[in-house]
Amino acid sequence: MGYYESVDSGATLLPVSFTEWEKRAKEKLAAGPFGYVYGAAGAGDTMKANEEAFRQYRIRPRVCQDISKRDLEISLFGKKYPVPFLFAPIGVNSIVHSDAEVAPAKAAASLGIPYTLSNVSTTPMEKIAEVMGDSPRWFQLYPPINKELTKSFLKRAEEAGFSAIVVTIDSTLLGWRETDLRNAFLPFLTGQGMGNYFTDPVFLSMLDEPPENNLKAACKKALDEGNNVSFSWKDLEFIKKETNLPVLLKGLTHPADALLAIEHGVDGIIVSNHGGRQLDGAIGTLEALPSVCEAVEHKVPVLMDSGIRRGADIIKALALGASAVLIGRPYIYGLTVAGETGVKSVAENFIAETELQMAICGKKSISEIDQSLVIKI
Repeated sequence: MGYYESVDSGATLLPVSFTEWEKRAKEKLAAGPFGYVYGAAGAGDTMKANEEAFRQYRIRPRVCQDISKRDLEISLFGKKYPVPFLFAPIGVNSIVHSDAEVAPAKAAASLGIPYTLSNVSTTPMEKIAEVMGDSPRWFQLYPPINKELTKSFLKRAEEAGFSAIVVTIDSTLLGWRETDLRNAFLPFLTGQGMGNYFTDPVFLSMLDEPPENNLKAACKKALDEGNNVSFSWKDLEFIKKETNLPVLLKGLTHPADALLAIEHGVDGIIVSNHGGRQLDGAIGTLEALPSVCEAVEHKVPVLMDSGIRRGADIIKALALGASAVLIGRPYIYGLTVAGETGVKSVAENFIAETELQMAICGKKSISEIDQSLVIKI
């Protein structure tokens, strides 16, 4: 939906800017759920760094260019997608809306945007596959300690039509999240976010009692599996061998780790610091992106998340080398405020603004965006 269509349709009855969505979400949610989505590690300096990094760059547009025909299409792993962003994996959507992960999955499917299902979703992956049909979807994997459970998750994702595996390695321990500690809020302990575990035959075989008989023990077992503090590069090679799907490594910001990831066979890299939720005082992802891209030398696609709030942010990330970006908190706020409609509205605003930004920059396609478009101040 373009600018004029948005105004004419009355779409502005819903929030437009990220800050408006966030404000409405805060008004709607209790302190615990809102704090879980909004909060960050420690003083929140990493989350602030993510957003501030975008303000360190200015766009330097070109003029007198033919921008009458515009194209936001990108290609990843041999498949074409209509826009240069995906939905990032965010767990326990049930804490903000009763439709949980089904709503963003449906919204993504309606727009052809790849949806990355969180490993800790309340809705099992098979249900997401059912509602999305043939629409593109990726599955995030927090690598379990148990290799058989890892194999089971991978097999289920393949059979459910997921087309890539996003191995997330920056949260083998939960960060020091003061908001959650103050609110004494950890939704996993009540069984939320356990949809993929509680429907997995391997996981269920690891329990002394089924979850319905001993929920606390089942939740603790799942959390223990997710806290895989011994995960190594050798374990990444194991995952690569167990799936035919492209494997992306999510959660690195250091160029040396990017080189090691390629050495161990990854098909893609996602520069991410978990939205600032893990390590306080860390580098912002846009700050890290250029050095990672330089190290990778186009051997594999480099994506980026954490801090994307506007179309201008997407343009800057693409200019600095990202093949695509992932949107996180914005669509969760949309889900909170208006369910599937809210998620779709957030995504449509991103699409419209990104196309407009690109055109006003003097570019008619994503492939024309390069580093010459931005300058660091």
